[in-house]
Amino acid sequence: MANYTMGIDIGSTTSKCVILSDGNEIVSASIILGGTGTSGQKTAVNEALANASLSIDAITYTVSTGYGRKSLAFANEDISELSCHTKGVHFLYPDVRTVIDIGGQDAKVIRIGKTGKMTNFVMNDKCAAGTGRFLDVMANILALNITDLESYAAQSKAPVSISNTCTVFAESEVISQLAANAKLSDVIAGICNSVAGRVSSLAKRIGIEEQVFFSGGVALNNGVRLALEKELNTKVLTSPLSQMMGALGAALYAYEKTDKI
Repeated sequence: MANYTMGIDIGSTTSKCVILSDGNEIVSASIILGGTGTSGQKTAVNEALANASLSIDAITYTVSTGYGRKSLAFANEDISELSCHTKGVHFLYPDVRTVIDIGGQDAKVIRIGKTGKMTNFVMNDKCAAGTGRFLDVMANILALNITDLESYAAQSKAPVSISNTCTVFAESEVISQLAANAKLSDVIAGICNSVAGRVSSLAKRIGIEEQVFFSGGVALNNGVRLALEKELNTKVLTSPLSQMMGALGAALYAYEKTDKI
């Protein structure tokens, strides 16, 4: 009989859930818009269970992580998102030594040793600049969907410079650039470059060691990924599962706990 464990990453804007079988096979994964303080976490769990044709009673152990990790009443344990991201990335990509994670409200860079343990990290959670929230604000200004930014950035021939480090002032700067007849594609490329520049500054504080992996919701934006590659002068890997690394790591920790039950 399979040993099913669950990891739930309750972020600021989304909730992610991963169910593992015997600690080595992802049998179900879900991501729902709606994070801490919303019904998103419950919906993510129910969707993951339904996709795997399982009931909650079939889950041996559950670990929660992320901003809202303390809010999940039925979780057996909660573990920090730094630890869970490290474990999830190392499980799928054991040669990765640097993780750049950009979520809705923060950005973090994690160094991973050869054994899969976190050796250092740096985090920006004081300001929206360099996060998914920054991109959301900019997309709203431009009356675009967040998913449109990548295709526009790819068309740019001469990205503008968005130099302000404050989201509010950067918003004014973008409006000024548009008023000066800057091309929309060049403005959007400048926005992607701005995010990459801020996060690269974080990464350089602890040093970049290859391979580099990009996780979090912003990792799905190829414009930011390409800008990161230019800033860091190295290839930056990503995956369709980039948003799920925290939940995957939590499910892996949950499996380890079943040995002690």
